[in-house]
Amino acid sequence: MGNKANRESLAALTLGAMGVVYGDIGTSPLYTMKEVFSPATGIPLDGLMMVVTLKYVLLILRADNRGEGGIMALTALASEAIGADPRKRLILLLLGVFGAALFYGDSVITPAISVLSAVEGLEVVTPALKPYVLPICSAVLVLLFAMQRFGTGLVGKLFGPIIVLWFGVLTAVGISEIIQQPAILAALNPLNALQFLSAQGWHMFVALGAIVLAFTGAEALYADMGHFGKRPIQFAWGGLVLPALAINYMGQGALLMRDPSALENPFYRLFPDAWLIPAVVLATLATVIASQAVISGAYSMTKQAVQLGLLPRMAVHFTSAKEVGQIYMPEVNWLLLGAVLLAVVGFGSSSAMAAAYGIAVTVTMLITTLLTFFVIRNGWRYPLPLALAATAVFLTLDVLLVASCSLKFFQGGWFPLVLGAAIFTIMATWRRGRELLIDSIRHDDPELLPFIEGLSGDSVHRVQRTAVYAVANAGTVPQALMHNLKHNQVLHERNLILTVVFHEVPWIPFEERVQVEPLAAGFWRVQVNYGFKNTPDIPKALELCAAKGLPINLFETSYFLSREIIVPTKGTGMAHWREALFALMSRNSGSVAGFFHLPNNCVIELGTRVQI
Repeated sequence: MGNKANRESLAALTLGAMGVVYGDIGTSPLYTMKEVFSPATGIPLDGLMMVVTLKYVLLILRADNRGEGGIMALTALASEAIGADPRKRLILLLLGVFGAALFYGDSVITPAISVLSAVEGLEVVTPALKPYVLPICSAVLVLLFAMQRFGTGLVGKLFGPIIVLWFGVLTAVGISEIIQQPAILAALNPLNALQFLSAQGWHMFVALGAIVLAFTGAEALYADMGHFGKRPIQFAWGGLVLPALAINYMGQGALLMRDPSALENPFYRLFPDAWLIPAVVLATLATVIASQAVISGAYSMTKQAVQLGLLPRMAVHFTSAKEVGQIYMPEVNWLLLGAVLLAVVGFGSSSAMAAAYGIAVTVTMLITTLLTFFVIRNGWRYPLPLALAATAVFLTLDVLLVASCSLKFFQGGWFPLVLGAAIFTIMATWRRGRELLIDSIRHDDPELLPFIEGLSGDSVHRVQRTAVYAVANAGTVPQALMHNLKHNQVLHERNLILTVVFHEVPWIPFEERVQVEPLAAGFWRVQVNYGFKNTPDIPKALELCAAKGLPINLFETSYFLSREIIVPTKGTGMAHWREALFALMSRNSGSVAGFFHLPNNCVIELGTRVQI
């Protein structure tokens, strides 16, 4: 009975992986062959085999951080692997942060190029519909982002079956063309691809820059590992996705061999005229699903970045009572929509956007390979020659792909790099600003232990409630405590100096969630530990203190928060414009009470000015 349940669970997860993981790469046939004109070369198939199958499905899926994947999880894993060397850890952190920043570029370009390429099928139906392509694409995107607040749970059940139908259609139309032009089967021989590339000379870089579109979405294999696990992702790839994509690419190649004029839109030319409208509808549904996966990934990435101290707090809405990973972040959603619409209008066509897509994808893939080397060498303790052998080929290929895509820098390749650089600057500024803020508080505020020990014999009036003082630095007196004593001249009977620490692991188990340390009469230091995938909930965490000898009545607890008002000053901290940017982000960051799920009627917030 158990084996049957396991098989059914594996089948359900594999079906789900079809929809969520492979939506992006599964829709790449819509636009790839328009950019690559190489009949019977087999280049797209070679790229799928080399990059996706060997690198991601077989190698990088092994580098899981307690079951979680994605570039943030890989960065944490690589940092942990190299030990305590602060210089190496900083370099790896910067690499990972830049890779995460480029992911946002992918989150902008993927919905834009996917939906636009699908709607462009209307031009194949009749050229008279061309003026309506951009308005229809924009309307679909606005509707997609507007629906995000309802969550993906209901829609997610439809993802797998629709994508299975999509891959079935890809296979069917591909086979019909291969039958008419069987010479395309020579594409199965990778030597043909090598011969083609060697014959191109330096033009090889131009070809590689277009070929990279065939495996966009490969990062999703790793990023979504925590949702589905390794085996369902591997089964889905080998059992359906790879064969369907290979057959469809060969089918498009066969069509181009038979009719070179089909290059204008080889994907839709695979279909008989009577099937064009249904094909456009199915393709649009498939691209919406592909876009959904990237948008959801942007929410998860942002939540992880916030908890790792790389971005200010933002509102997080949980859209499912069962799946903690299904979240909605309004600020991220509307910023993404604005950027996507600007990309659609600015580029105007999927072909123009292809150059921007390539650089974002290849640089992220290069960073992933570099981080994986440190995991293999330092984390898995493999010998240096073996670690180099496992990553050198992929690293060489990634460098070639980045170089080839950079040739189109001025044709749109600048877009994701500028966007990534802007987000990287924001992340670096926030992290450095928080360090300066904590240093300033540590320097200006008195030491905690001598201060509270001096209160033990004091005549300050005590009230019979519990006060929780949330602080970033547990070694100094909380500003809110000093304000309470100064203005209200009162001290609570029980006082908790609370710090929240986010660790570079996905999950912290409940038995390790809280640490309690008695300090002085009526004072305790409580540290709450979370992983970057945990959802912070302070009241629930405080319930765990009872097992540590500190029972807390949550109905008689008040939460005192210090809200720092940042005052930029000229000095040795950061450039003045970065300090001003940090102050702006700090003023507009989300509510501490909301982020930590504190009850609104029990929160007292006190402001204090801090110079950095």
